[in-house]
Amino acid sequence: MKHIPIIVGTALTSLLLGCSSTPVAVAPVGPNPASLVNPGKNGQLEVFSALAGHTEGNNPTWFQHTDYTIYNQHGVVVKHVDNTVGYYASSPRLISLPPGKYLVKAEAKDYPSVLVPVVIDPGRITKVHLDDAWQPAQPGKVACVRLPAGNPVGWSTDAR
Repeated sequence: MKHIPIIVGTALTSLLLGCSSTPVAVAPVGPNPASLVNPGKNGQLEVFSALAGHTEGNNPTWFQHTDYTIYNQHGVVVKHVDNTVGYYASSPRLISLPPGKYLVKAEAKDYPSVLVPVVIDPGRITKVHLDDAWQPAQPGKVACVRLPAGNPVGWSTDAR
């Protein structure tokens, strides 16, 4: 009888650890190499994270991009982003960041957690596509970063 709490505690810990998922990591994403540069010190980041459905009363369901977190290179939280621009809006939020390298942790369409290293250049927009709704305009001409299932995420930093 003395060992039952220990056995139950061990079983619960194993179950909980087994349910937690390790984030999927991908290669670094940078701004579109063909994009125009806007003057300015900071760059911008736009993350098309997984879509979540919302309902209210008898109104039709609307979808918005899920929130995400930005970390610096040392793993310190830089910002938690509420990834909506309006109550019913489906566009993700465009945020301004100082140039540098960051890590984005977000939900993707088929992955509960994805870690995406991003490069922010002055005056340019880095876009991360995790909702499986983006196809590069000229596939094959510029290298893309892809999720394990092959979905394109964004432009490779090797293409810069």
